[in-house]
Amino acid sequence: MTKIAFIFPGQGSQSVGMGAEFVAEHQECKAYYNKADELLGYSLSKLMLEGPAEDLTLTYNAQPALLTTSAMIADKLTKAGITPDYTAGHSLGEYTALVASGVMSFEDGVQAVHSRGMFMNEAVPAGEGAMAAILGLDRDALKAVTDEVTASGEVVQLANLNCPGQIVISGTKAGVDEASVKAKEAGAKRALPLVVSGPFHSELMRPAASKLQENLQQKAMQDAEIPVISNVTAKPVTEQTEIQQLLVEQLYSPVLWEDSVRKMIDLGVDVFIECGPGKVLSGLVKKVDRQVKTYCVYDEATFEQVIEASKEWSHEEARG
Repeated sequence: MTKIAFIFPGQGSQSVGMGAEFVAEHQECKAYYNKADELLGYSLSKLMLEGPAEDLTLTYNAQPALLTTSAMIADKLTKAGITPDYTAGHSLGEYTALVASGVMSFEDGVQAVHSRGMFMNEAVPAGEGAMAAILGLDRDALKAVTDEVTASGEVVQLANLNCPGQIVISGTKAGVDEASVKAKEAGAKRALPLVVSGPFHSELMRPAASKLQENLQQKAMQDAEIPVISNVTAKPVTEQTEIQQLLVEQLYSPVLWEDSVRKMIDLGVDVFIECGPGKVLSGLVKKVDRQVKTYCVYDEATFEQVIEASKEWSHEEARG
């Protein structure tokens, strides 16, 4: 029996022109973009469709932009008869997963992530925090490095455990620079600085987390209709109060993406559908397990591919 997970990308996957084909050809898709503009009080859709890229990349624009496109695609798939058994999202993408799982409305989701982006932006002044991807060092060895640097006075910690051999670290600029050097000394193949506006998923985000907690308490959240795999625990959650608490912790906790993918595979998921621009998460899933099927849906052609493939899954089940 085929089990499906919808997975939702986080910051970095946004691109000018995201969702353009869907919006041009389907009124119900355009309605998502119009609704986001109305909720935020400015033309997010113009940034998404026309740019400029540097404005779209600002965290408080990128977050609602990604949620809008990804939620629209998930809705389109569901209306076409493809429903997930689980949902999961990378960092910001977890909010889109919550919309797809019925925990929060699209309207509350857009406003929540716009506010989240503002809080994250305010927490650490630009230029003081940093993130870097460390390639080719396992998590225990890298944690020993970040613990040593943090003990010396510069905060740095594991932020995104993406797949075997790819871990992102986050903290003060000096802490990330020092840990990058020490990681290479410890055997890492490469240390790549990331172009981000802050030290996400580090202790430096705690001021943003307390503001986010107040903000989320004003949103109407329900228990999940479809289990969501939490970034913080890499376990399925459905209970609304637990989800809300985990969203707050997520801001300063590592994203356990590799563990989340392994958990979904343990739960029987054999088809992963990335809903939204880019192919980042599909690539990470393949690095965790080459046996599972992965699809990305970001335009009409990729949407049709999944619809065609879903007929094959149905035949396999019928034969099985």
